[in-house]
Amino acid sequence: MGSIENNQGFNRRDVLKTLGVGTTAGLLGLIGKPMSAEAREEEKAKNTYAKNMAPITITKVRAIATAPHGSNLVIVKVETSEPGLYGVGCATFTQRAEVVVTAINRYLDDFCKGRDADDIEDMWQAAFVSSYWRNGPDLNNALSGLNEAMWDIKGKRAGMPVYQLLGGKARFAVDCYAHADGKDTAAVIDQVKKFQADGFRHVRIQLGGYGATNLAKSPDFKDAKFGKPTDQFMDPHAYVQAIPKLFNDVRKACGTDVELLHDTHERVQPIDMINMCKRLEEYDPFFIEDPLTPENRSWWKQMRASTTVPFAMGELFNNPNEFIQEMADHSFDYIRCHVSQMGGITPIMKIAHLGEQFNVKSAWHGPGDCSPIGHAAHCHIDLNIWNFGIQESVFFNDAEKAVFPGCPELKNGYLFVNEEPGLGIDINEKEAAKYPISNRAGNWTVRKRDGTIIRP
Repeated sequence: MGSIENNQGFNRRDVLKTLGVGTTAGLLGLIGKPMSAEAREEEKAKNTYAKNMAPITITKVRAIATAPHGSNLVIVKVETSEPGLYGVGCATFTQRAEVVVTAINRYLDDFCKGRDADDIEDMWQAAFVSSYWRNGPDLNNALSGLNEAMWDIKGKRAGMPVYQLLGGKARFAVDCYAHADGKDTAAVIDQVKKFQADGFRHVRIQLGGYGATNLAKSPDFKDAKFGKPTDQFMDPHAYVQAIPKLFNDVRKACGTDVELLHDTHERVQPIDMINMCKRLEEYDPFFIEDPLTPENRSWWKQMRASTTVPFAMGELFNNPNEFIQEMADHSFDYIRCHVSQMGGITPIMKIAHLGEQFNVKSAWHGPGDCSPIGHAAHCHIDLNIWNFGIQESVFFNDAEKAVFPGCPELKNGYLFVNEEPGLGIDINEKEAAKYPISNRAGNWTVRKRDGTIIRP
């Protein structure tokens, strides 16, 4: 047996040969030889990030508001101390767009100036609690846009798409579902067949919009001049009877290969929802979305025990504390958060990884009143996470494509991002200015026959 010194020398030479010269300084430190200050500086100089990416700070945070397809969209633009380097994120809260614009321009700008643009986690945590009360939708949307913009900057700095920074691809593209809606079953069937021909494997079917309000015939509250003339009327009994028949007719006409989804939008009482879902089981729905209002979360145990229908939930959630227990209890199968409402990419990745532990898949909310930048953020997350379930699809019109160059592309029922660094999408401010926003908040007031408000 040779001496300890000889053995150490032999091991050192072999390991260095295997690992390469670049690890020499660190390895010598590991095997007992202290690293000098000069060696540490030399090693630091080899670090590409430290060498070529000098620290940058945030110099400006501002809102860009636009409505190229009618819905109010709010974008956060974060400018930095590096000339020409900026990031964009989605802060859209259509119903209160002007409030979010004010929060960004008057609050976030001052809060963020001078901070390190690389410190995404620290910035999120600081902004989340800095107003003391948290989880209001206005500030949450503003924070979401800031967070997505910082990830966009990080990707541009690294020369990589954001999905690469998150860990790379777990799939080649993002599978989506389309929306089929109509005033009668025949119209819905026609749309489903069209989407099947276009390559979609998943289609959400609705009958006259959320709650099938077209089925309501006699709004007595309007005869009594109660509420506003524009308030909608829903007949919950007619709706609960109509949806199982819709599933039956679509299945007969379109077959079993297409996955069928449906959104109740929290507009039915829990016991009625249970009874409806039991009738839907034979049609094998992919999921039923938002079966309970946030106020009725205590019904989950009975809901899950009463039916085998899969559920998607979370569109109205603001904070992970609202659904951690439900995830652990396997109350729902798909988490339906609105990324640009929950706080952006940073918290959504944590939610996704939490869901993986409980076999809860993703189905991020992706409506038309989410900006193309928000949809790009969805796609980068969807490409990376293992427990991806499905993504709500969107069709961008020509005006949106002009305002937001680099929009994700929809092909054969899949969304594809481009391979540009960051989120891969930008905003043309000159084009955006052609479509000013308004303070019209949309009509979410729905009533029963006697005028009682139905909660979404």
